Amino acid sequence: MNKTKICTMLLSMQEETVVIIGSGPAAWTAAIYAARGALNPIVFVGFQKGGVRGGQLSTTTEVENFPGFPEGISGPELVENMEKQARRFGARVIEEDVIELIGPSPFTIKGTKTTLRAKAVILATGAYANVLDVKGHKEFWNRGVSACAVCDGAMPIFRGAPLLVVGGGDSAAEEATYLTKYASKVTLAVRKGEMRASEIMKRRVEENPKIEIFYFHELVEIQGSKAVERVVLKNSQNGEQKTLEVGGVFYAIGHTPNSDLVKNLLNLDSGGYVAVENYTAATKVAGLFVAGDVADRRYRQAITASGMGCMAAMDAEKWISH
Repeated sequence: MNKTKICTMLLSMQEETVVIIGSGPAAWTAAIYAARGALNPIVFVGFQKGGVRGGQLSTTTEVENFPGFPEGISGPELVENMEKQARRFGARVIEEDVIELIGPSPFTIKGTKTTLRAKAVILATGAYANVLDVKGHKEFWNRGVSACAVCDGAMPIFRGAPLLVVGGGDSAAEEATYLTKYASKVTLAVRKGEMRASEIMKRRVEENPKIEIFYFHELVEIQGSKAVERVVLKNSQNGEQKTLEVGGVFYAIGHTPNSDLVKNLLNLDSGGYVAVENYTAATKVAGLFVAGDVADRRYRQAITASGMGCMAAMDAEKWISH
């Protein structure tokens, strides 16, 4: 197809008001607010790089810290409820990954089968936790293996149990310290001979009597029956292996935001996260808004993602009305 035909096709294409890209709490909250604001949103719901419809929340068995559910709720059920609520108010859904986003406004959004134009776009593609491809990881994911201590650390399965945290940066130090509230003991496996964490965080870990640090140690296997019962660590200096009895494994080796769609439109920070303007959901590209973990390198909670989804929809509505 030549350039003339492509331009003619785009000019004849109906222009939508707002398109939301994503399938987690940020996307569905944005859809709820946009639909109630009479923006008639379309939500592109794909799998993205995380490989999961519904984002990281859909991989969480029990959510106990989302307000309004005193007995807790499963991650998939919470996402499903959000989607039902968005659809109830008129949000339209396209079950495709977006493979290209072309700006500025009016934006062209290319899905695997569908191409649309829109005045505004809300990017809510999330992020995925970095994990280790070790033996037992897949088998025990959500059965003692987690990538979020704040999300899961207080669950009954981890209370009073010895736990392992894998990582050596500030996140690992924070997660290990946080878990000492619930664990009988926390072992921190650091791949190198020193932590990359800030001095104050290193000092907190080293001075905490409930934390033991194993330098030059890597996780090589997770073992158990119905849940995690033990791990195998390998000393990278001499190759020796040791088995530890633990009731849970927490990865703290960073997250990767799904920001490839906008890498040619926006400046991303060193971690690939999208920057927002002046405490809003707006980006430097007019009409392009962002919500959730694709922009949040600090909190990464379902409730903060939902809050950003609300912000993005309200900012988009205000921008469109002006």
